[in-house]
Amino acid sequence: MSHTVQEKRPVAAPPHATLSHARLPRWAPAAIAVGSVAAGCLIGFVAGLESRIQWGMISALLFVAATYLITAKVEGSRQGKDRIATSLVWVCFALAIVPLLSLAWITVTKGTTVLDGYFLTHSMSGLLDVEEGGGVYHALLGTIEQVAIAAFIATPIGLLTAVYLVEYGRGRLARAVTFFVDVMTGIPSIVAGLFVLATWNLMLGFGPSGFAGSLALAILMMPVIVRSTEEMLKLVPNELREASLALGVPQWRTILKVVLPTSIGGITTGVMLAVARITGETAPVLLLVFGTKLINPNPFEGAQSSLPLYVYEQYSVGTTASVDRAWAGALVLIAFVMILNLVARGIARWKAPKTGR
Repeated sequence: MSHTVQEKRPVAAPPHATLSHARLPRWAPAAIAVGSVAAGCLIGFVAGLESRIQWGMISALLFVAATYLITAKVEGSRQGKDRIATSLVWVCFALAIVPLLSLAWITVTKGTTVLDGYFLTHSMSGLLDVEEGGGVYHALLGTIEQVAIAAFIATPIGLLTAVYLVEYGRGRLARAVTFFVDVMTGIPSIVAGLFVLATWNLMLGFGPSGFAGSLALAILMMPVIVRSTEEMLKLVPNELREASLALGVPQWRTILKVVLPTSIGGITTGVMLAVARITGETAPVLLLVFGTKLINPNPFEGAQSSLPLYVYEQYSVGTTASVDRAWAGALVLIAFVMILNLVARGIARWKAPKTGR
């Protein structure tokens, strides 16, 4: 019996079938962005549009449209739709970062006109608001003391509340605590100030002081710390808890030695967000601290100033000297929050558990 073996020849692929599609070069998005900005500025100039914001919006629309058309022509409609999503993300990023950079640039430009060593080491004692000179030392000292006291009160309460909700909280009490934390998250700062004014000042008879303002600021800090810490603790894998408990370690020690160190970076970020929120509050300080031009190092007695209140008072005067001091005070306030964030990040990185071999 004979067998006929037929040789199978490979079937040739159609001329249009390829294993790889045409791709735009990596510099194409940047080139499209530059061209869109140039075209948007040209259209705005020819159309007589005075607002640079309108020029930017036109450039953004041109960027999205040009990205889709060019990508769809070269890579296909599917990749074009993908590039639309990517370009929209970049446009939204630009819309968010441009106002921030503009605000920072204006604050630095206007704030450095009077910001020097004299401004940081002197107060407004014996000086009228309409006169030149003076400094921000009394307000800076008040802000440091008030924020420190508020953080000292709110941070342990917020951390312990979050630990209870994540590690122990069950039943009606946990639901009630969660409900009140959610309610406190949305209360205006003036409500916290009025609450402290009604209880601490009017009912108990204490006068204006930096401590009274710190109580209101602590109320504003607590829900932010609780919510952020709660989310960070939930991200800790349960396997770590189970491994520690399997070795006979008590639950409280597991929380202290395993759970909290693992999430220390996120917890620190949440605390810094809470600090950043209260540092710029003016309403509680205006109600409870009153403000003063003198240096008052005692936060538990007498009126005291703060940086937000100082900026508000100086800007409301309206003279050139006072407005310059207001911008300088705003710059000091931004620098104060930035330094706190950097220090907290450094401490969190230092205390975080080491990874790797």
